[in-house]
Amino acid sequence: MLTVAYCRVSTEEQAEDGFSIEGQADKLRAYSALHDLGEVVVIDDRGLSGKNTERPGLQRLLRMVEEGHVANVLIWRLDRLSRDVGDLARLADVFKEHDVKLHSFTERLDMDSATGRMFYNVLASFAQFYREQLAENVRMGMSQAVREGNWINRPKTGYDLQDGLLVPNDMAPTVREIFRLRIEGKSYREIEERTGVKYSTVSAILKSRIYLGETQLRGQWFPGRHEPLVSVEDFEAAQGGHVAGRRRSRHVLTGRVRCGVCGRLAAIEYTSKGRAVYRCRHRGQGCSMPRRGADALERAAVLGLRLIGQDESLRAAIREQLDMWRGPGAKRGSRQQSGSTGRAVERLEAKRRKLLDLYYNDAIDRERFADEDQRLAIQIELATAEQDRIAEEEARIDQAVEQFEQVSEILASLDVEEIWDEATQGERRLLIEEMLEEVAIFGDHLEVVVTGAPRLNVSLEEVGLSAPKSSTDLVQTVGVRGGT
Repeated sequence: MLTVAYCRVSTEEQAEDGFSIEGQADKLRAYSALHDLGEVVVIDDRGLSGKNTERPGLQRLLRMVEEGHVANVLIWRLDRLSRDVGDLARLADVFKEHDVKLHSFTERLDMDSATGRMFYNVLASFAQFYREQLAENVRMGMSQAVREGNWINRPKTGYDLQDGLLVPNDMAPTVREIFRLRIEGKSYREIEERTGVKYSTVSAILKSRIYLGETQLRGQWFPGRHEPLVSVEDFEAAQGGHVAGRRRSRHVLTGRVRCGVCGRLAAIEYTSKGRAVYRCRHRGQGCSMPRRGADALERAAVLGLRLIGQDESLRAAIREQLDMWRGPGAKRGSRQQSGSTGRAVERLEAKRRKLLDLYYNDAIDRERFADEDQRLAIQIELATAEQDRIAEEEARIDQAVEQFEQVSEILASLDVEEIWDEATQGERRLLIEEMLEEVAIFGDHLEVVVTGAPRLNVSLEEVGLSAPKSSTDLVQTVGVRGGT
């Protein structure tokens, strides 16, 4: 029968004097010699956390225990086995079941004594329970605050924080100026010189979606309640860096042309002959989408707007698709799903109340209460999030239907091509901002998204672009096709 010394260090502990694997092993060998436990076999886990038992060394030890090869297990401290109270209790039961003596060098606890085990478990259970409850409450509170649109961190440049709401301050105009200068192609250093804002702050401002009216939690962004300082178009237009020798322009489609393959926004640039083209920002870095002439993309946008306004069969097809999205069957399915989720939340909350009653009546111990309460809290949060998602999806579909009817009614009353030909660049830009969501570039076609409508496929030939030279250039997509 073996005496096994189990040693573990996490990454940050490896360099600590006397706490290394070797340091633990030396002390445990001395402990074995002092207590006449025989030769020591050392098993270690280097640089691994004690948050669970999924560690190669520990699993090897458990296999040896279950196979009946171990008489004594030596550890430097109980948290070397695990930092989880439940795991420690289960490990102690395994050792007891196989008549294995557990020796802790630091605590010197008698794990065979009922009193010793009770004393340890009570202290550890209280500490873990309150720590986990506090962390859970903080996480849930922060998550709820962000879902309600509140900002929970320090306010960024351009805002003051008042009662959880971000309010624009005297620096707001400067923030807008930073975005304007970047869209014009100014470098961070030039913007620093023009505005007096440090280079690093300029970089942080241009990358933060807080200025779009969004809030952040653990790297994710959510709709906020505060006033945005820039539009989505300006924010996206400011994300592309300036390339020396390349002219930049506030083209009418800026911020609305996107690569259909990699999903990135396309930037406007000019050829050596002065021709304006849109180029995927990721071209040459994993994306091979060819550049497309800006004039052709303008024609695609105008064609999409005209089709929505003048092609009654297309409008009917779109209405039919939208009705399917929000029709009685879809609504009924959505309501059933929402109702089912709501009932699930009620059942989980009832279980949580019952669990609390059991705990108050001493029917379950603190360890089991903490484990079950945490599990139920997570399930409730997930079910509630699903309810919110269903409601948001219904609202999004209703909004899309309403937007389509508004936009199609306006476009039906306009001669879009004539208006486009007579309009100034500013007027064209206004029409695009109000009526067009996106023009996506694919290898063999374009897709135009008019506000509130499904995607419209436009062939390259319809707008004067060349078709792909080979079948390998083709990109297959699904959408609503409008005829002329």
